[in-house]
Amino acid sequence: MKIKFNLLLPFLCVIFIGHSQTNSENLFYMVDTPESFGSFKANAGQISIVCPQTFWVSDEGVVAGSLDKRVLDIAKANNIKVMPLIMNKGFNQELLHEIVSKPSSRKRSIAMMLEYAKRYDLDGWQFDLEGLHISDRDDFTLYFKETAAAFHKEGLQLSAALVHMFENLGGPSDYHLYLYENWRAGYAIKELSEIGDFISIMTYDQHTRRTPPGPVAGKEWVEKIVKYILEEGVSPNNLSLGVPNYSVHWFADYSEKKGGFTNGRQIKYNKVEHLLRKYDATTLWDEKAGCNYAIWDNGGVNEYIYIENGNSLKTKLDILEKYKLRGISVWVLGSEAPDFWSVLQQSVIKK
Repeated sequence: MKIKFNLLLPFLCVIFIGHSQTNSENLFYMVDTPESFGSFKANAGQISIVCPQTFWVSDEGVVAGSLDKRVLDIAKANNIKVMPLIMNKGFNQELLHEIVSKPSSRKRSIAMMLEYAKRYDLDGWQFDLEGLHISDRDDFTLYFKETAAAFHKEGLQLSAALVHMFENLGGPSDYHLYLYENWRAGYAIKELSEIGDFISIMTYDQHTRRTPPGPVAGKEWVEKIVKYILEEGVSPNNLSLGVPNYSVHWFADYSEKKGGFTNGRQIKYNKVEHLLRKYDATTLWDEKAGCNYAIWDNGGVNEYIYIENGNSLKTKLDILEKYKLRGISVWVLGSEAPDFWSVLQQSVIKK
């Protein structure tokens, strides 16, 4: 018996190693669509926090929006925290400047968020205020500080979804300079992580309609962002890793205003499958990016898809485990591949 056990031991070790799991607070964003609601309902057991994107704020600080009672009921039945997003519509930069720079707008919006929290029995809110200019950095930090103080008095949590950053420099091109001044440098990442309860770093949109085709959030890119933020002094327990579950399709487009141009569009996984079948395209693996992609000919012009699915999720969950981060923040319920949930269940234990 002893000999047989020794022979089995290596195989048992492989089995246990292959099924190692890490603890994760699984935050999921949702929008007001049938697909997003259906995914939330079907997978509630794997969700720790749900953040509906259904509220917005005006330049006068008036917060408007509502929550689906079905979402609240499912969340309560499954012990899921509800933390809606508050956003500036269209991520309009001038609007955001008005909100953060006017004391009356900040005060009014905080009071309204508190009132909505009582109405819906919320656990907190997450700021999704994007397009922040570098010149509004101090006002945004003050707004976040004022909100956190008011929330914490009422036992509410406050978080912020922040745009990716991996260096405090303008970068090698005008495009990078544009991103730095208008999307990145306005956020005092370390200070915000300490003022609020945690931050969600949106590692996605590495490549967009504004860039050549490429991964939505390649593994080397994601790890570079995480390393930079941790080196800046953010605690791993205050950092939630932004994870995309959508893919992006690049194609030749035309409009009377622009003429011909390259376009990129976020697509759900069912659209990925549709396009692959339609063009009889073969998926390939990008080892550096840690994701699948496909290229095909459409009328003599190449089209591209960079795909997020269970395979790419594994590479990001490896980073979550390596750096012992708080959890993941996934955009967006209803876009995911069928194997997304099985990979998540095998890889993490929900906090």
